[in-house]
Amino acid sequence: MHARDKRHAGDKGETSILGKRVQKDALVIEALGSLDEVNSWLGVCKTKTNDTALTEYLLGMQQDLFIIQAEVGGAKVSLKKEKVDRLEEIITTIDAVVPKQHVFCIPGGTDISAYLDYARTVARRAERSVVAYNKEQPVNEFILTYMNRLSSTLYAMARYVNVKEGCPEKEPTYK
Repeated sequence: MHARDKRHAGDKGETSILGKRVQKDALVIEALGSLDEVNSWLGVCKTKTNDTALTEYLLGMQQDLFIIQAEVGGAKVSLKKEKVDRLEEIITTIDAVVPKQHVFCIPGGTDISAYLDYARTVARRAERSVVAYNKEQPVNEFILTYMNRLSSTLYAMARYVNVKEGCPEKEPTYK
């Protein structure tokens, strides 16, 4: 294949994963695209915060998502339980600072909390894509757990930012 041909290799609705051609609407491609999207949103969140701990947490999550993407794509890497445990530690740390809630909050207290809430929804979509792919090709159990905890962690982070900034959160009125 010539260089020019490689540039147009995806024009017919296919792409390559580890040298194998697959349709761009395959479940694996949907899962990989959704994981890439949440990783990119975490990058946006990193640029919007000056909180060093939050930046480090987000960077760690991005690194984890690269492992997940590689594993879902068929590479010989594997997400370990310690990555899930780390997310649970972050949630526990934040829960010690943030008041207990019994209902969801309306997103958008501060800029960074709004970005984190948006990243949370993208993470949920990525989770759904990975769950769908898991029905076709079983994935490491820690990936499914990690994806569930990721959105919970992002929710906790958004609440933490609002508390830290002194921004009162609003609950839905359901009226």
